[in-house]
Parts: sequence; structure tokens; C-alpha cells
Amino acid sequence: MITATDLKQLSRLGITPEQVQQQLKNFRKGFPFLSIVAPATLQRGIIQLNKARQEELIACYEKWNGSRLKFIPASGLATRMFKSLYETQAVLAGNPKATIDNDDSAEFFDRLADFAFYDDLKSMKRVKLKDKLSILDGLLGGEGLNYGNLPKGLLKFHKYREGARTALEEHLVEAALYAKDTDNVVRLHFTVSPEHYSGFKKLLKKVQKDYEKRFEVQFEISFSEQKKFTNTIVADEENQPFRDTDGNLLFRPGGHGALLENLNDIQEDIVFIKNIDNVAPEAYKEETVKWKKILAGMLLQLQKQVATYIAAMESGEASVDFYQIGQFLETNFCVIPPHIFDSEDEYETWLYKKLNRPLRICGVVQNLGEAGGAPVVVKSKDGSQSLQIAESMQFNMKKDMKKFTTATHFNPVDLVCSFRDYKGGKFDLWQFCNPATGFISTRDIAGKRCKIQELPGLWNGAMSDWNTMFVEVPLITFNPVKTVNDLLRKEHQG
Repeated sequence: MITATDLKQLSRLGITPEQVQQQLKNFRKGFPFLSIVAPATLQRGIIQLNKARQEELIACYEKWNGSRLKFIPASGLATRMFKSLYETQAVLAGNPKATIDNDDSAEFFDRLADFAFYDDLKSMKRVKLKDKLSILDGLLGGEGLNYGNLPKGLLKFHKYREGARTALEEHLVEAALYAKDTDNVVRLHFTVSPEHYSGFKKLLKKVQKDYEKRFEVQFEISFSEQKKFTNTIVADEENQPFRDTDGNLLFRPGGHGALLENLNDIQEDIVFIKNIDNVAPEAYKEETVKWKKILAGMLLQLQKQVATYIAAMESGEASVDFYQIGQFLETNFCVIPPHIFDSEDEYETWLYKKLNRPLRICGVVQNLGEAGGAPVVVKSKDGSQSLQIAESMQFNMKKDMKKFTTATHFNPVDLVCSFRDYKGGKFDLWQFCNPATGFISTRDIAGKRCKIQELPGLWNGAMSDWNTMFVEVPLITFNPVKTVNDLLRKEHQG
């Protein structure tokens, strides 16, 4: 199955034959559903904070002097944002006088002037604002703004009196408001695709100094690409390796879970993680900034308590209260032992392992039907319970449909994380990933039906063995742009 030529190709990519064999095995066997105990709720698994507690956590974060960084996955193209417009473009290309029966496209044209990119379209000589096909060609095509082929970070999202801002610029502003260190340095890291790296650099060269001057900060901005060794093999319908027209094995990027390697390279003490398209105009940033500080303060307090417990356990103090530690794990992270232990030593070993892990605080919002992950309580292979973020495809709908439909909250990807152990050393994040939580999908490649495999999702299985706390945050802090018309919501109109 794997030839000498294949081995050379794998060597160039940094992928081992064993990885390929395991991925092919995954295609044959599939990935198991999660063993979901219940959706996380305010009664169990989700923390709700009163005003006094919020202020305490903000103060805790604001007086902290450690290093911090904002991590933004930004490599995905905006193509799917314009799905309805592409459909309308195809219709109008065949018949320029066709009636538009697509409600999304109709709203787009009715409110065209409300988009932040309207002035750019209006200034283009080749675009006729009374010609719908001309507008779509100017917006989406390579000879126009090329929005259909750009990453979301480079798209103009919001209008201001002084001009429009891209999603990337909004992340700069956000980070300046909550992620600056004591020297007023603000560190951001964007994961980008290689073909768009120059576009990000060009935009930053144009705007960075202005934002530094306005917010009296210095930005340190770094980039990385998805590592090639995280690519996964493509299989045919018989679960055999798919080959291109030259006979080479075909690999595809392994989804956002592949970014665990990029995250593993980060050295800062705490890391904020947020998607590139989840930003609001400045008028709505106050609550976002407030809750980022609250989540960070919660992480710092929990981290301090974990360090205290582990230090006591390692010192062999006779006064260590193992019951208290167990209650701490259950109260904050819903971590419950798999069984009653035969000895105190066995219980102590288990407690130590559960304490000594990466930590993440996840903001969750009320579930209003958005597509995406749900906070849940799961049972792991060893029988213990903990908190996870589960995608719909990880639910066994035959027996867990009610658990899925009754989920009260939603994961907006609003994370504050620490990869440090209690002595300040760095965890290897791959040691806390569950490889049995990947995803398989199908698509057509070169006219043939193929299977694609994604690695465990970055905030799903890639973080399954972390200590996780869910905190309810206001809905106003979640402002995703999944379709172009989302930019017409009042939260994006400023």
C-alpha cells in the first residue's frame, strides 16, 4: 500500500507511515461518539458570577504582571460567507434580467450602502451600482475586491467616521484594551495560510502605527502557518489512499485541531483564544473587554489554588486534605473519580494527575440556535467525568438527542488558557489531546467521492484532558460573521 516513492513524499512532509496507517484505520472504523452524561447547565457545570465576584476577578487580573498573548486562528477563507451571493451571481450570469428570489441576496442589495466595503465598491470604475451582476463581480472576483478568495481577517467589517476597519484591526483594538502587559506591550499571534501572509503584513504596515499611537501601546505581532506534518491523508470510498493524477498520495489540512502544534509553540503565561470573525465595533467592545478580564482573573485564581494543592502533595505534608482537593476538582471542573479507590495512595495519585494539567476558562453564552459546540459533561474511557465542548457530530443522536436539544448554552470560542505547570514549566499539549475524537467528512475531488479526516478539534478533543471551567458570559460578547448579511446586524453597525 505504501511504496518507496510514498515514503520519500512522507519524509518531505514530516509524516510517518504509522500516522498514515492510523488515519486509514480511523477511516475504516470511524471515530466513537462521546459518552455524554448531560449538557452542562447553571445547575451543574456552568458558573454564573455576581457583580461583586466579577469586580474581584477583574481586579485580580489587572494587578497581575505576567505575560499574555491573544491567539487568533485566521487562515480560513471567507468564501462560505458569500454562499448566497455566489448562487445569485451564477443566476445573473446566465440571465442578467433574472428576478432574485434569494432573500439573503435581496437584503444584501437593499442595504448595500450599509456595508463597510461599500465605498470601495463605489470607487471602482468597473462597478456599476445599478447592475447587480457588476456589483457581485466587483465584490467577489479577482479583478475587484476579491472578497470571495480572501481570509476574513482582511475584509472590511465595520464603518467609522475615519474610515472602515477590517476584522484584523478590530482584534488589534480589542487586544489593546485587555491584553497589554505592564510595559504596554500587546502580543497577538495569527495563524494564516502562506498565500495570504503578505496581505496581512501589508495591512499591518499600513495601520499598525496609527493604532499604537491611539492606544499608547506597542504591538508585537507574530504569524504561523499550519504545520505540514499535521496534514491528514485523503481516502477513497473503499478507505484506500487516494492518489492524484501523478500517483502521489493526497493530503489535506487537518482542520483547526492541527493548530494545537502552533499553540504548543506559544511561550506566554496566559493565552486568549478567539476566532477571527467574532469581533464587534468599538461601541460594543466594553462588555467584551470586561468579561475577558473576568475570565482571566478566574484562571489566575484557580491556577494559584492548583499550585498550592500540588505543592502540598509533593512536600508530603501530613495535613493535606484529599477530600478537599477532590471537592475542588468537582466543584470547579466537574471532575468525578471513576470509582472508589482501594487506598489513599491510589486516590492521591489520581488527584495529582487531574490537578497537574493545562487549564482553560471558557465563556459560554445562552443557546439561541447557533450552529456549533455545546458545553457538556462527559464520561471518559476510565470512567471519570469532566467538562468538554462537543460538536453535534460527536453526539450519538439515537440515544443522546434529548441531551443535544436541551443544551442551554453554546460555545462561542471565548477561551483563556494556561499551559504552565505549577512550577512554571510548559506542558506538552499533545499529551492532553484525545486522538479518538477526530472528524470524518466526504467531498468530491477530481470528480470522485473521497473521505477527509480532521484532527481532534482545537477546543474539542485537542483539549479533552485539560481542566475546564465554563462561565456564563453575556450574549453581546458573541458577534460572529458567518454570512455577509451578519454584518448588517445592529451589533456590527456600531
